[in-house]
Amino acid sequence: MEMSSLQDLFVDELKDLYNAETQLVKALPKMAKAAGHAELKAAFTDHLRQTETHVTRLEKIFEQLGEAAKGKKCYAMQGLIEEGKELLDEDADAEILDAGLIGAAQKVEHYEMAGYGTARTHARLLGNKTAANLLEQTLNEEKAADEKLGKIAESVVNMDAAGHQA
Repeated sequence: MEMSSLQDLFVDELKDLYNAETQLVKALPKMAKAAGHAELKAAFTDHLRQTETHVTRLEKIFEQLGEAAKGKKCYAMQGLIEEGKELLDEDADAEILDAGLIGAAQKVEHYEMAGYGTARTHARLLGNKTAANLLEQTLNEEKAADEKLGKIAESVVNMDAAGHQA
């Protein structure tokens, strides 16, 4: 793809986000299944539903732009998910696994916040208020998911992990 304008970069960013979200739709059920703490399991399940909505929002933006809703391989998300899979392959106690899952999930959220923040800013600069508003909604949900994970970690999971001695 030739990239000679901010619009080209914007579409490229959307494709990256689209692929990242579709990868995450496949990974979140595995994370939910692996989580031991009920609140963490519920957080992953809730975020799966949100992530499916994020995919739909991106599809609306692609449609508005007259672009095909397809992604380009997001190697960053692939790497973050691989790190999470490595954690699942470890022989970790439930408390330790939950703490690790939260850390892995927060890395994903921070990546998504960076991507959505950038895309939203570019949409604003391009005068695309509809896309900017949809991207802002998703950005706010990603921030909320990160905060929720942080609260679960700080209120219970990390303390359980810290109190667990092999």
